[in-house]
Amino acid sequence: YEEMQAQFYWDDKAVRQIFIRKVYAILMTQLFVTVGIVALFTKILLRQITIRQFPWNLILWHVFITVFASSSASFYNTKSVLLCLGITALVCLSVTIFSFQTKIDFTSCQGVLFVLCVVMLLCAITLSIVVPFGYVPWLHAIYAVMGAILFTLFLAFDTQLLIGNKRYTMSPEEYIFATLNIYLDIVYLFSFLLQIMGGGRE
Repeated sequence: YEEMQAQFYWDDKAVRQIFIRKVYAILMTQLFVTVGIVALFTKILLRQITIRQFPWNLILWHVFITVFASSSASFYNTKSVLLCLGITALVCLSVTIFSFQTKIDFTSCQGVLFVLCVVMLLCAITLSIVVPFGYVPWLHAIYAVMGAILFTLFLAFDTQLLIGNKRYTMSPEEYIFATLNIYLDIVYLFSFLLQIMGGGRE
């Protein structure tokens, strides 16, 4: 019964368009806040201005997901962060356009994504064992490239779940969940791109 009801909702194009608008409006708001806090970390920390004063400490505490991206970005120089931000934006735009236009159904590739996640986990375990004996840059680079590819695929998967008309789809009431999925894909993609191309701070 629930499948029939979900299919009924997706048959109405107006409901689907409202759902997609809600998801992308919330996503853009989250991304603008993230960009603002990344800019705050990279510029203010460079000028030695403290952010440990009231009300900044409460504002940053409330945006805990954004702090992940910001703290990651603070380890890299500003040019690397801006370059990765631009590349992430282009990848997201390309994947979104591709997901809207293609006939390839990424929603039926859950098994492939799971296997890739297991491979990433095994690589992370290998890195954690190898790094204490000496840093291996090429191994870390391979891990970062695999992560960027994996989360680009997750972005296509989650975008197609959002669009509907595929094997699996999300109901229109799950717009917050859909937004968080896409937002986390973008944040992880950005962090892996920073690992690939980011030059460390001097």
